[in-house]
Amino acid sequence: MAYRVLTLPCTGSSQQQLKLLSDLLIRSFSSGPKNVGFIGLGNMGGPMASNLMAKGHKLHVFDISKDAKESLKAKGAVPYDNVAELAKASDFVVTMLPNNDIVADTYDTIIGGGGIKNQTIFIDSSTIDPNVAKAVQKKVKAAGATFVDAPVSGGVPGAKNATLTFMVGGTSEEYQAVKELLEGMGKKITHCGGYGMGQAAKVCNNMMLGISMCGLAECMNLAIRLGLDPKVFADIVNASTGRSWASEVNNPVPGIIPTAPAASGYAGGFATGLITKDLGIASAVATSSNSPIPLGALTHQIYRTLMAKGLANKDFSVVYDFLKNTEGK
Repeated sequence: MAYRVLTLPCTGSSQQQLKLLSDLLIRSFSSGPKNVGFIGLGNMGGPMASNLMAKGHKLHVFDISKDAKESLKAKGAVPYDNVAELAKASDFVVTMLPNNDIVADTYDTIIGGGGIKNQTIFIDSSTIDPNVAKAVQKKVKAAGATFVDAPVSGGVPGAKNATLTFMVGGTSEEYQAVKELLEGMGKKITHCGGYGMGQAAKVCNNMMLGISMCGLAECMNLAIRLGLDPKVFADIVNASTGRSWASEVNNPVPGIIPTAPAASGYAGGFATGLITKDLGIASAVATSSNSPIPLGALTHQIYRTLMAKGLANKDFSVVYDFLKNTEGK
């Protein structure tokens, strides 16, 4: 079924805004395969892009890793060496990148390389400072396209199983325009409010994640030293008030959850370097909003210590291994 959105006669910027709104509404009603650009094919981005392909979308992909691009190419994606050219070929562009600077630089490159089309919708699923997301949105809008922040929660298992939670920052119309596409990668798509609010939700969530993992690691270590069987205590936690995502999915004690990173030397999963970065963002926005975060600040310091110990690439549950080997030092 075809949809038309009628606009009233107007001039200048008002006419441009109405046309953009019309395009967004048309997109929200349309269905079927789309040309999707995906930039960033790491532990999260790779599975997310694969899930979009499984939904029938045509993927245009970029990553600094040739192997990552070749892996998606083998599944039918079109690889690119230039993000601006990728954007030109795409109706939607999803970015899944490590930090503030890389996100900002990527969008500057796209804009500077003429990769912006009026009808393109850019979706950033990285975890970055909400103020950076707002700044990128302004640049993309000034270039004539649409940008929303849509960070995710659910970790690598959620990325692989298409069960991620997306936290979307943008207008209601923009949320409707991206919702169907995001449902190809996630189970829960939530509109958090205006630009940057998706990132605000994600930063707060990840601070809670870091705090809960440190708490769980500390308590598991204490329980074991008191003589409790770790599996027995883990079952008690998961049937009691101490239950959390960390305890149910990513218990840090080896041998409790076969699929957790702890079972494979803390390889894979959510890197210590990334949770440390996210806690740093939380610290910065807490300072700017005059919000006390004593537990968040302590957790940030603990993970900074792990970074100094050379554990940046280990899953963040490695904090247990660190604590159990600490004897009041």
